[in-house]
Amino acid sequence: MALSGFPDRSRIEADQLGKLRALLGILLGANAFYSTKLSAAGVGADLASLEEYFERWPFTQKRELTQDQREHPPYGTNLTYPLERYTRFCHTSATSGRPMHWLDTPQSWAWMVDNWTEVFRASGVTSQDRIFFAFSFGPFLGFWTAFEAALRMGCLSIPGGGMRSSARLQAIVDTGATVLCCTPTYSIRLAEVAAEQNFDLKDARIKKIFVAGETGGSIPGTVAHIEKLWHGARIVDQHGMTETGPVSYSCSVRPGVLHVMESAYIAEIISTDTGRPVPPGGTGELVLTNLGRTGSPILRYRTGDLVQRAAECPCACGRHDLALEGGILGRTDDMVVVRGVNVYPSAVEDVLRSFGVAEYRVEIRTERALPELSIQVEPSPGQQDGAGLAHQLEAALNNAFSLRIPVSCVHLGELPRFEMKARRWVRV
Repeated sequence: MALSGFPDRSRIEADQLGKLRALLGILLGANAFYSTKLSAAGVGADLASLEEYFERWPFTQKRELTQDQREHPPYGTNLTYPLERYTRFCHTSATSGRPMHWLDTPQSWAWMVDNWTEVFRASGVTSQDRIFFAFSFGPFLGFWTAFEAALRMGCLSIPGGGMRSSARLQAIVDTGATVLCCTPTYSIRLAEVAAEQNFDLKDARIKKIFVAGETGGSIPGTVAHIEKLWHGARIVDQHGMTETGPVSYSCSVRPGVLHVMESAYIAEIISTDTGRPVPPGGTGELVLTNLGRTGSPILRYRTGDLVQRAAECPCACGRHDLALEGGILGRTDDMVVVRGVNVYPSAVEDVLRSFGVAEYRVEIRTERALPELSIQVEPSPGQQDGAGLAHQLEAALNNAFSLRIPVSCVHLGELPRFEMKARRWVRV
């Protein structure tokens, strides 16, 4: 299934409209959640244009889905087919609140594998590659579909679940793996363990690292840090959600840009205040409609991801698909307003990683009803002057945000380490 290659925007939108009409025809009357929701909004399967869809069809909010699952446990009513048709189970990572369960039919699962196959192919992966998945393979969707996409492509696919970091490093060398799949945080942790155990990463053959689950894969400072640790391996960012499936991946020409697979999704970027579209170059919330996951669909889903619409179209790589400048900038509920300044976690990480810190923790405390930030950092093993590093970071943060943010250094190994999604921003 070819997911890319549209010659212009009009072809993309014509393809999306046809798929959307087909999806609505399947859902209405069969999917209780959306039949009820769309009926209440006064809309049906008849759809004249994408513009009408954006104007009249309601958004889907996460709270609606979680409420639906509470009222109709355990899976809710966003199921288009009888339960017997579903063969795959996963749930959200639950970084906050109760996880949502998600079911897929074989057809919907295959659609997600199609998307991951496109990610691999567009990034230069071939059947000659050996792909190591440093992933737990638990109920979180994560790299499950990536693993099956690698199998489909004929790659040697190496599961790394249930292994200690040292064992994973040895397996990467022993198997001759050329591609690594993990979170940005864990790629850094693997390199840290390698240094602790005098394991030379030059013995590894890793040429590409696909990172997902966090924003780091599109943050210049973090990308440069990982590439240095892994001796020049190319970092490919991939973004998706349990509720949507794989959505976007790094542009091969423009660092820090993600391309949405618009033959698989209808993507909108809206103002968080007004719900209206943002212009090219504007920043807003990403809204997604999946066009092929019919078993558990999502229509106009407010993802909570903050993104910037790239001003340039087509992209320098030749693609007309929506380009997200800087990747995923953060979450709508993660941004902190400090003394009138919008502070995004990704922007803070970019500054810290550019100084090569080993790990960090951002503390948010409320003083006189106003949020204030302070940061703890672990210097890398080669950084001897902790006080000097803290002073440099404070100056760099002040230059970036026009804010004084106190930075203190702690001993190496004092801050927690993460294999999956990191939790570095804490309220105290």
